[in-house]
Amino acid sequence: MTGTDARKEAEDSGPSGYAAARLHLLTEGKQSGPPRRAALSELTDDWLSGLFDAGAEGARGVSLVAVGGYGRGELSPRSDLDLLLLHDGGDTKAVAALADRIWYPVWDLGLALDHSVRTPAEARKTAGDDLKVQLGLLDARHIAGDRGLTASLRTAVLADWRNQAPKRLPELKELGAERAERQGELQYLLEPDLKEARGGLRDATILRAVAASWLADAPREGLTEARRRLLDVRDALHLTTGRATDRLALQEQDQVAAELGLLDADNLLREVYEAARVISYASDVTWREVGRVLRSRAVRPRLRAMLGGGKPVAERSPLAEGVVEQEGEAVLARAARPERDPVLPLRAAAAAAQAGLPLSLHAVRRLAATVRPLPTPWPAEAREQLVTLLGSGRPTIDVWEALEAEGLITQLLPDWERVRCRPQRNAVHIWTVDRHLIETAVRAAEFTRRVHRPDLLLVAALLHDIGKGWPGDHSVAGEIIAKDVAARIGFDRDDVAVIAALVRHHLLLVDTATRRDLEDPATVRSVAEAVGSQSTLELLHALTEADALATGPAAWSSWRGSLVADLVKRVSAVLAGDVPDEPESAAPTAEQERLALEAVATGSPVLALRAQTEPPTQEQPPGDPEPLGVELLIAVPDQPGVLPAVAGVLAMHRLTVRTAELRALDLPDGVEGAVLLLNWRVAAEYGSLPQATRLRADLVRALDGSLDIAGRLAERDAAYPRRRGVVAPPPRVTVAPAASRLATVIEVRAQDAPGLLFRIGRALEDAHVQVRSAHVSTLGANAVDAFYVTGPEGAPLPGEEAAAVAGKLEEMLRA
Repeated sequence: MTGTDARKEAEDSGPSGYAAARLHLLTEGKQSGPPRRAALSELTDDWLSGLFDAGAEGARGVSLVAVGGYGRGELSPRSDLDLLLLHDGGDTKAVAALADRIWYPVWDLGLALDHSVRTPAEARKTAGDDLKVQLGLLDARHIAGDRGLTASLRTAVLADWRNQAPKRLPELKELGAERAERQGELQYLLEPDLKEARGGLRDATILRAVAASWLADAPREGLTEARRRLLDVRDALHLTTGRATDRLALQEQDQVAAELGLLDADNLLREVYEAARVISYASDVTWREVGRVLRSRAVRPRLRAMLGGGKPVAERSPLAEGVVEQEGEAVLARAARPERDPVLPLRAAAAAAQAGLPLSLHAVRRLAATVRPLPTPWPAEAREQLVTLLGSGRPTIDVWEALEAEGLITQLLPDWERVRCRPQRNAVHIWTVDRHLIETAVRAAEFTRRVHRPDLLLVAALLHDIGKGWPGDHSVAGEIIAKDVAARIGFDRDDVAVIAALVRHHLLLVDTATRRDLEDPATVRSVAEAVGSQSTLELLHALTEADALATGPAAWSSWRGSLVADLVKRVSAVLAGDVPDEPESAAPTAEQERLALEAVATGSPVLALRAQTEPPTQEQPPGDPEPLGVELLIAVPDQPGVLPAVAGVLAMHRLTVRTAELRALDLPDGVEGAVLLLNWRVAAEYGSLPQATRLRADLVRALDGSLDIAGRLAERDAAYPRRRGVVAPPPRVTVAPAASRLATVIEVRAQDAPGLLFRIGRALEDAHVQVRSAHVSTLGANAVDAFYVTGPEGAPLPGEEAAAVAGKLEEMLRA
């Protein structure tokens, strides 16, 4: 039966003819998806038009209007019929009789009906009082009767909506947030509501309403397809259950998948999640744009008055090389060239997350369209920017989702595709696999002060479940994948082995602690053999807790935490016999010795700057080698205040310290004096490096006390107020027990920031301890520093004194 035949049967046979034609269309017709929804809407239009014409008897000033989903021509098999009988206020009795002639046949067929009878003025007033009514009227479509009456209502409703949008859109956003709080996020739920959950069909409709306001528009790429897919799933759900439901229950998912021609329920959920993710991201971008427009409208009159008219220029402030902040977003600088800077996506993402800002849609799309792939292995800066992004806490999630929406994550990490939107059919898990991995990294960022290598912790957190979706044990499969990914990212062989071990054993501690007898020595020995070292145990402990906390409330408790802590303590005792011997001092290079001799001869600091680069790989086209930073060598006669002086001068010149070592240098026989050697790797925050002569001049002034570093840094901080960005975990300062026989080792773990090393060095000087050597490293956004200090006589500090120094240093860093 063709569509024309079905409509003719509906017209000829009344309700029974419509019912037969409807049943044929839904069960025997070959159409599905949008064509079937449109055909069902058209069939219903024809039937209702016949009912209207039969009851109207030539009446004027009356029309039948479809609103809501029916107004959009998107009838699912069990959808409500949303109808408005519109009249001009004339013969109300005749209108009431006409309503009965339409409503009752609909009810007789058992169809759900949402109906109203109103004049245009009443409809507009009701819309002004009820957002749901107003949204439905935005999709009003004429079915029968006075077409001019319908058209005038549509025009008036759209005008009202646009005039009231500045007031009503914030209200609409708040209602959406409340609904999301009740219904959850569609892209993560095992039994989602396809309509009401965040990222569902209701949000897709709201995006249409925002676009109709002319205030802002949603990113359209993929949005129509996402909406179509959710409607297709709802159609299949209605057909398989025979009910008007939007809840995709577990027991229905296999049937719905079969109806849609999908392999299984997991494939169904992945498609639902992918569609919801597109709609959720479009919603985030759209509401951000609405907020920007409304703020601009509120501020613009005042700015015009101040500036004497004209359009104000948006302020741009630098965040990182090629990245600036503008109107509350991280955007690309005008001089940025993504096609020549493959690290830019990671640098922009890390800068945005650290500042607590969203990445602008335009920036992400430009990066996705133009950036060239990273070489293999990645350059050092790319690895550091990834670690910084992962260690940024909650802001990481929104930035990561922005990158993923445009395909940049799978371009950077191809193995991510297999876990993307993958459901976890486990009541303990509240996230999909990919979101769980990001949540674990966010949780791990809270523990970066507990470990010596936060970069390894964060990357292992990102990869620990990367093996899910592959056959067999996901930990075993994940170990293989993690080795490949870590090597591609650019970690060395030892670090790759640690990351792989963490992925392989990420369930070891919690499984052993909760399922084995910890009093049995064999249990503890087996864990110690698997872990292999104290440093790996430390990382595994932090990863275990982060993984559990990111799984869901049921996965972690104080009881589980105490069991795992007890196991870690026992394993640590077994591994304690592997403490390495005190490292021997390395012999100076020829250049280091030359600088040291010059420093002794002149009695002043001598320095050298030398760029470090690596040659291009096969994947990287010929051209400029990839910069790794600049090596800064400083030799200075041993004297108090060297560490804070050097650190302060570098902070003044906006140089970021990536790694730093300070040690006393053994001079050749016959040369009198003592020299400290500083071997640091630095990079400019913005622009180019300062000249070595300027650095040396300022260092001389800093050492003789004529340069007020603290005052200069304070002035700069006052001139550039801190942005409200990521909330970092508090700093932690500890005394490493038995780490050295010759000195006391004080460990500092804190959020990296300009001037941090200067503040630490000055605090140690104020504590009247001598820094014999320092080992400073910046891992992403984390500073992990170890200072070997002695008392004035050159001996290690007594226990109480060492604890007091560490306590004062931590107090200073928290201030």
